[in-house]
Amino acid sequence: MSIKDIVKKVKQIEIRTKKSVEAMLMGQYHSAFKGQGMTFSEVRQYQFGDDIRRIDWNKTARFREPYVKVMEEERELTIILMVDISASMNYGTHVSLKREYIAEVCASLGFSAVNNNDKVGLILYADRVYKVIPPKKGRSHILAIISSILNADYIPATVNLDGALSYLMKAFKKKSYVFLFSDFNDDFDLKNIRVVGNKHQLLGFGVYDSKDLEIPDIGYALLSDAETGEKIWVNTSNARWRYEFAEKQKQKIKNIEQVFDQSASVFFKLMTGQDYIRPLYNYFQTK
Repeated sequence: MSIKDIVKKVKQIEIRTKKSVEAMLMGQYHSAFKGQGMTFSEVRQYQFGDDIRRIDWNKTARFREPYVKVMEEERELTIILMVDISASMNYGTHVSLKREYIAEVCASLGFSAVNNNDKVGLILYADRVYKVIPPKKGRSHILAIISSILNADYIPATVNLDGALSYLMKAFKKKSYVFLFSDFNDDFDLKNIRVVGNKHQLLGFGVYDSKDLEIPDIGYALLSDAETGEKIWVNTSNARWRYEFAEKQKQKIKNIEQVFDQSASVFFKLMTGQDYIRPLYNYFQTK
């Protein structure tokens, strides 16, 4: 994709997401996470109805009357977008490539963050972490993030999700809101999802093309694994083979959903071309 094409695509995404951000997402994710982070504000004398757990015992002992610590909500959030740039994400048979679809979802989240004066950062990963854009504020910063997702070299390699999550834990000590994008084709350790879920607010997005989940009857076909390069001939006219393939993919996604659920995290299954605003909005509304 040339620089001219990238600029054009970024502009198109910005225009498409503007209405959805204003109408649906603006402020909703912030409301969902409201009050989950508290910082110290001041110490004042105890008033009737104050939570006794907030009593500042040192100051109470010094002045011989009760004082309490006043806490306030952390208004500024840090959003981390983690995007899988393995070769399987550079694929699509319906409306858009998976990477283009992800770029649009990230744009909606990013511009929502801009409207709430929050910071957004980016981690691009495959078999290792390839690029990190530190969290910053502003529209131009979000445009740079979208451009990085579209312009990345999509790597023909097995995804090391465990390594990417370990990097996240080392690089970001403060609680952040992590949006993790992948098709989760490769194995990963449940423990690492749990560790991240305990530290951060983690939302996983499984992004799929329709042909990832069901293979149509097209006779004999040579299927190729975009990440490993492995090729295999299959007879797609075999109804049993197509059924078993589809069931295997369904079970894989079900297992991933369970992993996130067991880790106090959330998993969204998204198909390219699908409306992603409504499921996000519904989730944020319930928080």
